[in-house]
Amino acid sequence: AADKIRLIPQDFFAELCEQIIQHLNHKIPGINTAELCQRIQASGVDINIGDLAKVANTLSFLFSAAARNNLSTEELVTSLGSGVNTLPKHAVQVIRHVWNEQGKAIPVSEDARATATVGQFVDMKWKLGVAMSSDTCRYLKYPYVTVTLTVADPSGQITDKSFEMTIPQFKNFFRQFKEMAAVLETV
Repeated sequence: AADKIRLIPQDFFAELCEQIIQHLNHKIPGINTAELCQRIQASGVDINIGDLAKVANTLSFLFSAAARNNLSTEELVTSLGSGVNTLPKHAVQVIRHVWNEQGKAIPVSEDARATATVGQFVDMKWKLGVAMSSDTCRYLKYPYVTVTLTVADPSGQITDKSFEMTIPQFKNFFRQFKEMAAVLETV
């Protein structure tokens, strides 16, 4: 991860660290690495989303472990400098600043960690479509619903999951959501 961190400009690295701390503090549902990766690439840096996700996971683990061990800023910086692949100076400065400003507020309760292992629902979008024809069938006129769920996995990576349903499947899906809403009203 240290090699990939060297590629990331300081301002983008600071933004990534800030988002990770906000995620760990439960202020945002996750880190949108796809959007951040596009912006970094637009600035002329050759990094792919997989590498950026690895950096985000590494930093998330670093901040979580530091919070769990109740490390001071100096202890964290010292431990970063003692590794085999030491981080670039600009990265250590950013980590020092972010940890000093916001790191101490990261919750370390067992309950928070247990619930965070599932991931978090962020958003849902849907659209209605009709398949008019295909190369194997001339007249389909088949209605369908495309649903896109935006989910933040436990490490904070935001991903979209899309699927299609027939109208009867969507009606069942909708009915189940209504049932969930009714149960939640009673809580």
